[in-house]
Amino acid sequence: MRALVVQHDHVTEPGLVGARLTERGYDLTAVTVVPEERRHATDVTFDFPDAGDWDLIVSLGAPWSVYDETAVGGWIGGEPALLRKAQHLAVPVLGVCFGAQALTAAGSVEASSRPEIGWTEVDTHDPSLVGRGPWLQWHYDRCVPPPEAHVVARNEVCVQAFRAGRSLGVQFHPEVTTRMLSGWLALGGAEQCVWQGLDPDELLARSRAMEPAARANARHLVDGFLDRVAYAAD
Repeated sequence: MRALVVQHDHVTEPGLVGARLTERGYDLTAVTVVPEERRHATDVTFDFPDAGDWDLIVSLGAPWSVYDETAVGGWIGGEPALLRKAQHLAVPVLGVCFGAQALTAAGSVEASSRPEIGWTEVDTHDPSLVGRGPWLQWHYDRCVPPPEAHVVARNEVCVQAFRAGRSLGVQFHPEVTTRMLSGWLALGGAEQCVWQGLDPDELLARSRAMEPAARANARHLVDGFLDRVAYAAD
């Protein structure tokens, strides 16, 4: 089974999600849209692979908003097209944060009422698919899923998980590792924490302590996605 992993920047990796997919027998191919040396450029071009060449697609998070082409660059139009085709072909998609927002092609994405940064629990309608967490949150926008989507989890800020056909979008970060979070903090995330009244060192320490629970939560989520969403009709 071949899984395409769309990494939008050089610090966000498949992490715990990728580890579980590998354990479940998937051969992961990761592509990086914006390389490290072009992180602040707005003229990056990228040719997304064809959705039909894969058994599963994972779209990860990113430090941008999907609707801000000035900051993101012209490549952003190619990703919703990739995910739309995947859904048309019944290729399962797991969208994480930015990836979930790219998945809401028939819905919309907007700025959330307030940012969410840190470990939080969510209100879930289906804990066997999406557990309460805690999950690591880091976002400034929120998904407004299309009408045909089924909301699985939410909190007072936004929809936290939704399923559409064989695809699942989550606003939080089940993939996160301490190393990944360290990269985010080093690339401007520490300043963002301070602006929100958070101590970045405390967040990193909490994340390190959360590693066993985060790994178990990610395994549960990936298993639920594969068994109950991606191939439920097979």
